[in-house]
Amino acid sequence: MTREMRDFYLRPEEEQQAFLEQTWCNECMEVDLGMKNPKEYEENGRVFIEGDCLKCGNPVVTEVVDGVDEEDDLEEF
Repeated sequence: MTREMRDFYLRPEEEQQAFLEQTWCNECMEVDLGMKNPKEYEENGRVFIEGDCLKCGNPVVTEVVDGVDEEDDLEEF
């Protein structure tokens, strides 16, 4: 299936901030380093936010999981 781009900035400001701050970087092997240049897309029925790690600049990807408690909203890989 193809990647369908979405507008990250249509999300509420508080939600945007949470996604930008609550990250996991596979390169740094650290949590909550943050990301810049977020791009939101849907692929195979799943929604992702991809950006660049604020510490090392490598890509970080977060899957958006709806319908769970706020603390569990972010599932990094």
